[in-house]
Amino acid sequence: MNRTLYSILLYLALPLIAARLWWRGRKAPAYRQRIGERFALGLPALKPGGIWLHAVSVGESIAAAPVVRALQERYPQLPVTVTCMTPTGSERIRALFGDSVQHCYLPYDMPCRARAFLQKLQPVVAVVMETELWPNHIHQCARMNIPVVLANARLSERSARGYARFPKLTAPMLAQLSGIAVQTQAEAERFLQLGARPEAVQVTGSIKFDLHIQPQLLQTAQQLREQWQLEQRKVWIAGSTHEGEDLLMLEAHQQLLQAFPAALLILVPRHPERFDTTYRLCQAQGLEVTRRSRAEPVTAATRVLLGDTMGEMLLLYALADVALVGGSLVPHGGHNLLEPVALGKPVLSGSYVQNFLEIAGQLKDAGALREVSDARETATAVARLWTDQKAWQDMQQAGQQVLKANQGALERLLKVIGDAM
Repeated sequence: MNRTLYSILLYLALPLIAARLWWRGRKAPAYRQRIGERFALGLPALKPGGIWLHAVSVGESIAAAPVVRALQERYPQLPVTVTCMTPTGSERIRALFGDSVQHCYLPYDMPCRARAFLQKLQPVVAVVMETELWPNHIHQCARMNIPVVLANARLSERSARGYARFPKLTAPMLAQLSGIAVQTQAEAERFLQLGARPEAVQVTGSIKFDLHIQPQLLQTAQQLREQWQLEQRKVWIAGSTHEGEDLLMLEAHQQLLQAFPAALLILVPRHPERFDTTYRLCQAQGLEVTRRSRAEPVTAATRVLLGDTMGEMLLLYALADVALVGGSLVPHGGHNLLEPVALGKPVLSGSYVQNFLEIAGQLKDAGALREVSDARETATAVARLWTDQKAWQDMQQAGQQVLKANQGALERLLKVIGDAM
């Protein structure tokens, strides 16, 4: 399949795309809003001539934060526009950057829509986070002499096999990229085999290791711990949980409460459309639950704090003694393990970490990550870290060592972007 056939199929799929938006809008009404932006219609006022960065959803938006801030500092005269594809990604972008960036949805990858978007934006460089490859957007950038850099690029064996099935589409697209900053040498080889130009591919490492924790965040967390009297309680967090994991976490917490009656679980569902159902699930378990979105204080009676806000993941991690990263006890692929590590927390996860295999492997080998598979193992692991100070310190220190050993990727990525400009 070449790009022309791909474009024809995309146009033919428009009714299915519309139906999918409507269907997803049943659970998440935000999918039915700002639909015009997805077709480069009714775009907000955008100052042209700056830097365009695309982060498909929440995870990529979080990963992009240090890149955006570094670009703003390095090129203060250039406006930065951040696009995404999902409402949750949009909310996270607004929470992270506010009015310091321009923001809209990325239009669908149809030639005329991609061209209309780029003619309005006229960026001096495009930065695409991880592996969100859109053939027509990249082709239109090439036609308009806009360099495109693939940042913090990942390419698993499975994804590489998928791209290899369409060599007439994949190879020309990759050859048009000005820079491909990959996380590992293995991924560099996969990009080269698919048709990327050798001079464009550079191993820069993962920018997730360059996560910087703002001092103000730590101060706010400490104030909340004191205000809610958490210093006298055992606290753990299950962050970015998916459907099927919340009940496991609540079952684990019920087991922990038998030995630690005042223990507090901070439960943070990944997607906003699940906040209400998770709240009802906590109530059904007979647990006193406080919703963070209501700005209610955690009291001595609170057993679960539901993290139903956007942009507070790091703050909530900072409140806990032990962190479990969700999306890993169900076959989703896991989420960023390095956020709690950067905050000095021992980390637990399930076995489904294919989205972070390299990072998970390093943390596990160093003794900074413990794998759990069910409620019982989770409760056992959390209880041990609460009661064994040496085990807690060993995991915490091991995580810090892994973090420091891998830092520097952000600076290497910025050089790739600067060279492309």
